[in-house]
Amino acid sequence: MEVKVHWIIDGIAEMDVETLEEAEQKVDEVLRAVIADNKELVELLGARAIQGKAYLPGSEDDIESSEDDIESKESKED
Repeated sequence: MEVKVHWIIDGIAEMDVETLEEAEQKVDEVLRAVIADNKELVELLGARAIQGKAYLPGSEDDIESSEDDIESKESKED
């Protein structure tokens, strides 16, 4: 039987850097090295893309607070 498996690897790296771009570059370097050292990721598992975006703590990682902020803004507009 032939089947397809869509897989995702998810993670959050925390590091002390000067800029968001520096953080993205460090993660990119490590992930590229992992892929280069593990050809099976591409050849057997079909890895096609890796993506990520740096952000400041508290800006995107606290979804509950973000939802509360939105509700507060909406109630103020009423």
